[in-house]
Amino acid sequence: MKSISNKLASLLLMAGAWAGSVAFTAARAVNDLPGGPAVNQLNLHPPVTQIARDVHWLHWFMLILCVVIFVAVFGVMFYSIFKHRKSVGHKPAAFHESVAVEIAWTVVPFIIVILMALPATKTVVAMKDTSNAELTIKATGYQWKWGYDYLKGEGEGIGFLSTLDSSHRAMSESGKPTPTDDYLLKVDNPLVVPVDKKVRIITTANDVIHAWMVPAFGVKQDAIPGFVRDTWFRAEKIGDYYGQCAELCGKEHAYMPIHVKVVSAEDYTKWVEGQKKAMAAKADDPAKVWALGELVQRGEKVYAANCAVCHQANGKGAGPFKPLDGAAVVLDADKGKQISVLLNGQNKGAMPAWKQLSDTEIAAVITYTKNSWSNKTGQLVQPADIKTARK
Repeated sequence: MKSISNKLASLLLMAGAWAGSVAFTAARAVNDLPGGPAVNQLNLHPPVTQIARDVHWLHWFMLILCVVIFVAVFGVMFYSIFKHRKSVGHKPAAFHESVAVEIAWTVVPFIIVILMALPATKTVVAMKDTSNAELTIKATGYQWKWGYDYLKGEGEGIGFLSTLDSSHRAMSESGKPTPTDDYLLKVDNPLVVPVDKKVRIITTANDVIHAWMVPAFGVKQDAIPGFVRDTWFRAEKIGDYYGQCAELCGKEHAYMPIHVKVVSAEDYTKWVEGQKKAMAAKADDPAKVWALGELVQRGEKVYAANCAVCHQANGKGAGPFKPLDGAAVVLDADKGKQISVLLNGQNKGAMPAWKQLSDTEIAAVITYTKNSWSNKTGQLVQPADIKTARK
């Protein structure tokens, strides 16, 4: 019997060692991501802004203070219980009131609260000071991507959508993603800002509540439909920094990463020039009359970037999202119905409005859906139709 027990114990130890080895290997299958997060990270992200450093200091200050209070209170309590227990002959005190005790347990907590409140208030006030920003960017939350518009400062007029990289979505949907350092954090268009410049971020949302959060900056601000909130950061180190939507916003909540690329002032100027040239090259004449094949080709790209998330690449839809393949509004000869859906949304935001897309992009994606899968209507929508519908 003893031999069997020893063998069983040995097997359990071997199994535990093997499991630990597998867990360690799996954990190290990816590397620390520059700018965070790190593998098996327990502490907060390494800070790259003054606000983030202040938040780190507050975190440890509050933790240490609370531990000291905990140890002191429970130490005194357990010491009193043990030292003055009835079994060694101690009798309970007979007093009912003590001015000294009343003053002590009023003044001491008050002092502790003040010690905690002063540095916390200073940091919170600094967080809200968005004045004198050198760059202002609006971050709009969509289900499920971020839209960025450069409103003021160098780069004014630039705007784009930032969406999870399609290869990462494919890995996630496969159920067996390959080990990847920046898994579900890679986007097609990162937010680019210059180093050592005060950047004001204005947040809002198109559909439901989102939250723009980058831990390395010490920034987290809700993006609420119909409201405008703001926050700021001044990144002190060039690099790539990551965050995610921090408000549960629907089934694709995990697919709303934030990638901020901090570059030098010179590289930022080059990026701005490149973006403006690209925007000028992509600018479409809303009066241009497109051929069916051209619109379908253009619309396929727009659909893959914006619509396939919900309606699927094959147009069949999934769950609460209706299929576009064979949909009545798509097949309807009255193209105004589908135009209205894309411009205004429907079903209380379940289908969001897509006014942020250009006239050509909306015309192209509608034409694509009307002439893809089993939808062979031969119908096409011109950018001029969208321009008219916007009025």
